[in-house]
Amino acid sequence: MQKNTNFSIPSQAPFLDYFKLGVIFTSYFKYKNYMIRKVTLSLVFILCTFICLKTSAQINTGDLDGRTNTINTAVPFLRISPDARSGAMGDVGVALSPDANANYWNLSKLAFAPNRAAVSVTYTPWLKELVNDVFLANVSGYYKLDDYQTLGASLRYFSLGTINFTDITGMPTYDYRPREYAFDAGYARKLSENWSLGLALRYIYSNLASGDINGRVIRPGKAFAGDVSAFYTKEIEKDDGNVNTWNFGVAITNIGTKISYTQSAQYKDFIPTNLGIGTAYTLGLDEYNKVTFALDINKLLVPTPDSTGAYREKGVVESIFSSFGDAPGGFSEELKELMFSLGAEYWYNNMFAVRAGYYNENKYKGNRKYFTAGVGIKYDVFNLNFSYLVPSGTGIQRNPLSNTLRFTLSFDLGGSDEYSNW
Repeated sequence: MQKNTNFSIPSQAPFLDYFKLGVIFTSYFKYKNYMIRKVTLSLVFILCTFICLKTSAQINTGDLDGRTNTINTAVPFLRISPDARSGAMGDVGVALSPDANANYWNLSKLAFAPNRAAVSVTYTPWLKELVNDVFLANVSGYYKLDDYQTLGASLRYFSLGTINFTDITGMPTYDYRPREYAFDAGYARKLSENWSLGLALRYIYSNLASGDINGRVIRPGKAFAGDVSAFYTKEIEKDDGNVNTWNFGVAITNIGTKISYTQSAQYKDFIPTNLGIGTAYTLGLDEYNKVTFALDINKLLVPTPDSTGAYREKGVVESIFSSFGDAPGGFSEELKELMFSLGAEYWYNNMFAVRAGYYNENKYKGNRKYFTAGVGIKYDVFNLNFSYLVPSGTGIQRNPLSNTLRFTLSFDLGGSDEYSNW
């Protein structure tokens, strides 16, 4: 865990680190004659956005045997899957067929989108096993300028509920609502019948605390970032007249500035720059039935803590390249930083879908492991998707990710006839 106290929220730290974070927050507020009544709810568990973790491991020197060495970043909500379709398939999405939520996974897919325009709305209650006022909301969509060019945009809003502050005597003083959001817009262009590229820009706003705490002015964190992505798709016609489709995608997302919650330039944290590589293969079984299998591999392109748990000071560009070889455990630890998503999707008559998947993260790098399932219904221009998450493996007794639900409603606009023969 980092030693500075700039109130950035690590994305994959073990539960013990979040407990320490809560203690840090508590100590600072008590220094100013304040105390936090709901530390465990609002500043410990709420901030465990990406956990399925053990609490017994300790940082030490040498390889990774018997210890954790998670990678911490600020604004971890940027790595929460924002749509129910991918959420039901183990959080795969880099190479799935394009839809209105491609802005998050791989913007370049939108060049091959089947409709002239589409919009999608997703609501996700988050950590519902612990609290009832934390949620992620996402609005995403695209518009095709012509056969080759597409514009996409999305807005993600993450509410961390309400924190109730009291004075030293336990009397209520005021309530505070931490919140974060990100807005992005991008451009995708088809280069050929099979290839496309995409570029996106993003503004990030994170308001976790405010005021003068121990002489340090806490303010909202702000950052700018961009995405670069590519997509390949090829149809393979079979002898029986049915068509199989193979997709491949790669996306580097959240390439951007560091973020700080104080006026001091000394304390800044990385945002979750990520490399995603994915593939998907669709089997056209007959006129009415098709099934898709997909695989994603993700890796954070930010520094790995050294053997003492501290971070090396690096620039953004330097950290992206060095992230492939800076793990203190060597190449074997670098491999442990890979996150795998595997998913399957079955469609009947393009009207009803059944999905399932599995997500796996190494136990020393966050230990998120969970099964997912869901269904989808398409009627005319309306699409309704639902997903459900079931944690697996070992972790704390009450897993914050248990029973996570996602609901996505999308609308296909403008018709698809002029785009159906690509």
